[in-house]
Amino acid sequence: MELIGTTPILRIFDEEKAKEFYVGYLGFKVDWEHRFEADMPLYLQVSRGPVELHLSEHHGDCTPGAAVRIGVKDLPELHRELTAKPYRFSRPGIEDQPWGAKEVSVTDPFGNRIVFYE
Repeated sequence: MELIGTTPILRIFDEEKAKEFYVGYLGFKVDWEHRFEADMPLYLQVSRGPVELHLSEHHGDCTPGAAVRIGVKDLPELHRELTAKPYRFSRPGIEDQPWGAKEVSVTDPFGNRIVFYE
């Protein structure tokens, strides 16, 4: 038996805002989308490199306000990429943590926190 990874599920409430944040701002791509019917909540997967996140409008999947940590090689490059984008709701800095890590923390429009660390 071998564990091969995790896929966090984050609660979203608005498809357009979710795609603006995760795809337009953070640089993820939409891998697939699913709805049981046309008027049902959206469930989708976004990814960037090997990192996959599931985003769900379904109330039973998760609650807003989660936190996810994503390891990054070359955090300053990610920081430059994010601050160069015209996303008016987030201007993160690089924070030095007491335990030696450097972090860039952003919060999505639904209260979920994504912490990139090196």
